[in-house]
Amino acid sequence: MTTQEITIRVAPTAAAAYLAASEQDRRKLDGLLSLRITEAAIQSRPLHEIIKDASREPQAKGLTPEILQEILDDRCIMTPKSF
Repeated sequence: MTTQEITIRVAPTAAAAYLAASEQDRRKLDGLLSLRITEAAIQSRPLHEIIKDASREPQAKGLTPEILQEILDDRCIMTPKSF
């Protein structure tokens, strides 16, 4: 599979977690993100529905709107293993 490099904006904590990950884990994250973007692009559903569906799993694992806001405000440092 050929790939193309892009730049995306993420929270500083997300960037730190990605940069701290091993090369193997980064490749896995790259693949996961690529898959999710591709799924969103080929589905005929509106983007807001896709985003809503994608948020259900973290919510089921305890991610509350307040925790999410803390992450977005970069007041809370969480790693992928926190969920």
